[in-house]
Order: sequence, then structure tokens, then C-alpha cells
Amino acid sequence: MRKRVLGWIALGASASLVLSACGTDGASESSAEFDQGNSEVVNASDERGGTLRYAISGNIESTDPGNTYYGYIWNFSRYYARTLYTYAKEPGEAGREVVPDLAKDMPKVSDDGTTYTVELKEGLKYEDGSEIVAEDIKYAIARSNFGDDALPNGPKYYKEHLAESGDYEGPYADTDDPLEGFDGIETPDDHTLVFHLKERFVDFKYVLVQPQTSPIPAEEDTGERYQSNVMSSGPYKFDGDWSPGDGLTLVRNGEWDAESDPIRDALPDKVTVKEGMDQDEIDQRLENGDLDVDLSGTGLGPAKKGELLQNDDTKARLDNPENSAHYYTAVNTQVEPLDDRACRQAVQYALNRDQVQRAWGGESGGSKATQILPPVIPGADPDMNLYPSEEGKGDIDKAEEKLAECGEEDGFSTNIGVRSDRPAEVEAAQAVETSLDRAGIDVSIKQYPSDSFTNSQAGSPDFVHENELGLNIYGWMPDWPTGYGYFGQIIHGDAIKQAGNTNISELDNAEINEKLNEAIRTEDEQERAELYSEIDEMAMEEAVIVPMVFHKAVLYRPDNLTNVFFNPSWKMYDYMALGTTRGSE
Repeated sequence: MRKRVLGWIALGASASLVLSACGTDGASESSAEFDQGNSEVVNASDERGGTLRYAISGNIESTDPGNTYYGYIWNFSRYYARTLYTYAKEPGEAGREVVPDLAKDMPKVSDDGTTYTVELKEGLKYEDGSEIVAEDIKYAIARSNFGDDALPNGPKYYKEHLAESGDYEGPYADTDDPLEGFDGIETPDDHTLVFHLKERFVDFKYVLVQPQTSPIPAEEDTGERYQSNVMSSGPYKFDGDWSPGDGLTLVRNGEWDAESDPIRDALPDKVTVKEGMDQDEIDQRLENGDLDVDLSGTGLGPAKKGELLQNDDTKARLDNPENSAHYYTAVNTQVEPLDDRACRQAVQYALNRDQVQRAWGGESGGSKATQILPPVIPGADPDMNLYPSEEGKGDIDKAEEKLAECGEEDGFSTNIGVRSDRPAEVEAAQAVETSLDRAGIDVSIKQYPSDSFTNSQAGSPDFVHENELGLNIYGWMPDWPTGYGYFGQIIHGDAIKQAGNTNISELDNAEINEKLNEAIRTEDEQERAELYSEIDEMAMEEAVIVPMVFHKAVLYRPDNLTNVFFNPSWKMYDYMALGTTRGSE
């Protein structure tokens, strides 16, 4: 364990030397190239100051680290919320390394793999100068995972895997002693946490990275209202209260200790976010130099993407990484007639994958998908194709055979949900509508805002059933780079929730559930990969996810943006490294 940490420190030190050598007084003199940020740091600099400006087409899902599941806010919240562990601040494969943040070292793991002991660094403080202690992290995990009033967004890995907490009703059930009965985590002193698991979980270190380990003192917790002004443990703090749609401003937190935090460069003096800006306007402002970063991390919209890729000058400011995201159509197993597998398979056969790929801009937007697991995940099988068709344009004859098999010879009607503020997804929904119409499946498009889509519409089984959302356009990135990190929250029956549900298909297949449970107990990497490949095929046979595109983002980096690189763990630019050569606003 110690050797691994030292290796990371050496790597971080060498990266700092590169930054210093490349330009302590501003941007590097070397000219940037297309896709350069996919593998190296572009415009390296250690210049401090200025305002770093973000924008997003919808509203921020939530600023509360314990109540988020969008990848962009997991990345962004690190400005003000430190976690037990995080990922190395490096481009390429080095960026997949799990490294300490609040923790002093990597966890000590028992021989049977069921106990993880984590020691905190000492002297860590919140923005008000009070000390960060182990119980604050235990409380943060409790509020986001346990009880009927637990925060709805985000995964429930701790609830699913911690031992000895089955009867615990969460911190809001007993305000006098909010952690009474929560025995899955022990805090023997202010700087030690001991996690007790039900059984071996080989991926648990990745769970310790998630923002649910960002500390919160129990007396500061106001439930879902906490998002208005999160108690900072990072280099920045809220400048006034935040409410959705009003934008967010972060300023420096004077209590942050840079010596304890090798991950966050904290170069800008101020960080701002504008919400609810049209995607085309975001793209234009990036090109004009009026914005620095599209917060969503999903890249340029269809119109600007095509334009800038055709121009050699602007193309040099673009990166085109494969970001591990799979955009697919989730088919709900509880909405008639899609509760019949043959009807779901008819949808699989009818889809024109060539057309949906064009919705994301063709090859620059991603490759056609015929399996669920993204290519970067061990166990992914690029040759898997259970519903083949010529050039991926669909097999209408097969679709009609399946419709007859499920008793819908004349076709059927259903609705498809999509995020209204994401142009590529809306175009994909239109492509699905056109594709399925050829087989007599009549699809009506229903649009919803992205900040509530996973919580209140597609992520609410009651809403899905009441509004007959048999189909939903969705995108999923792995929570971490393994098969369980990808599958665990989208096809395991235990992941189905009444709000913030990401198993939108509501698949609860006992054989698939057990295979996933077996995989996380399996230590051998090759055996695990084989299990994930089997699970992929089983889920495809159930036809609950219609693969569309393994996404490639087209990201724009303005000339004034410094230290720009794609981090494969965050699946977008590493926001903690970024700086600007512009002045403050």
C-alpha cells in the first residue's frame, strides 16, 4: 500500500515540474493540436488569479455532494467538497489511479476483504475553522443512504454493502442521536473510520471516492435545503446562497490547507456558473472567449460541432475523447406491452443505429453500439450483436415477427422521455421515433428538464407508469471502470428506487442479480471480466437496454484556459487543474 502511494506522489511531483517548465508566467508557447488534451496537458501554467467561467444548459442537479449523480457535479463539487479518496490529477491511464484526499493513506483491508480501515489527515478544517472529524463523514454517508428520508439522488452502495445496519432508519429518524444503530461504520476516534462490509466487495475503494464521503457536521445539515450553502472543506466556498437557476459563485476558502491537498491547484480567484443557457449559446460563447468551460462535460452541440471540426484553426482547440458514456434507449419492463420480452426485442430489431449515430454527429460523436458495456470496461465484447441488421439500419422483418410473437401484430403505441435541454438526445429521440414507425410502433416524444429527469420523471417509477414512458433516452457512464461500476445501478434489481432511480428499465432478474453479486466477490480479474461479458449478453437477451452510441465528446478549450486535459475517471476535463490567463470579473 505504501509503495503505491509514494509512486503517485512522485508522479504528481513530476507533473508539477512540467507545469513550471512550460510556463510560470502564463500559457505555454507550444501550439495546441486537435485532441491533444486527450493524452497530455495543454497550455500548462501555474498562473494564479482570474475568474474561471462555467455554464450549463439546464440547472445544476444539486450542489449537495450527498445528493448528486451527474458526473459533471461529481467533478465540479470537488472545488468545495473534499472526499476520502479521489483520482490522480493526470491525463491518460494514470488518471484512473485512486489516491488519498482527506485520507492519510490507502485503506487497510482485512484478509477476508470485509473490513476497510481509513485514517484521516489531521488538522483539516471547514470554512469556519472547525475541525473535520471522522464522525462527520459517517454522518454524511448515513444521510445519503439510509432511511425513508435519505437524499434521493445518487447511488446507495453503502446501504447495499455495509454490514450490521439493516434496522437503521437514517439520521432524520432520531435527531437526538442521528447515528444510533448505524454500526456498519465505526469511528473509534476523530481520525479513524472502520467500514464493515457484508461480504467481500473488490471494488469498494471506488465507492470511497464518491462525493457521499464529503464531510458534513450533523448540526449543519438541513436536508435537501443544505444545497443552498454547503459547508466547504475544499479550496473554495459559496459566495452567498445558491438556488437552482440563479447561477453559482465560488470564492477562496481561507481555511483550506494546500499542503494537505495535492489534487487541487486552486488557481482561479473565483469560479462562476451560469445556468439555463441554451446549448448553442454556450458553444458560441466558448468560441468567442466569453466562457471557459461547458460544465456538463458532454461537449459541443450538433450545430457547432460540425462547424468547428471543418475549420483547421478551430479544430486545434478541440478534443475528441471517448468518455466511457453509452447513450441508449431504456425499455421499461413494467409498461405494457413492453412487459413482454418479445415486444422489447421488436424495438431492438427496429432501431436504425446509423440514424441515431448521426444525431451525435457521426463518427466524431461516437461509435455504433450493439452491446451494453463500453469498450473500455474489462469484459466488453465488441462482437456481441444479438439483433443484427445490414449496416445497423434495423431489421423490420424481424421486428414484425417479434411483434406477432407478443400479440401486437398491428404494432402498438408508447411514449419516449428525453432531456429537453440536450439537443443531441432530442435528435436521437426523433431518430428512434422514425425507426420504430417503420415497424408500426408509434412513439410520442415527451421532453423534460435534465435537472429533474433522473429524479422526478424517468427516475420515478410511478411517473413512468402513469405517463406510459415505455422508452427513455438515457446516457450512462461507469461509476468506476469495472463491470459492476457500470452495471450495478442500471440493471441490478436492488438499485430500483422510487426517486432518483437509474435502473430505468426496472429490471429485476434473479439470475442477473446473482451474477453481479458473484462478480464483486471474485478476486481474479479475468474471471470477473468473463462474468461481466455473460451479464451483458443476458441483459441484451432481456432487451431492456437498446444500445445506440458509445459516446465521444467534442470538447472546446479556449486559448485562455490553462492546464487542460481529459481525465478518464471524471470522463471530462479535470476541473481541479484548470486555470485562466484572464483577469477577475
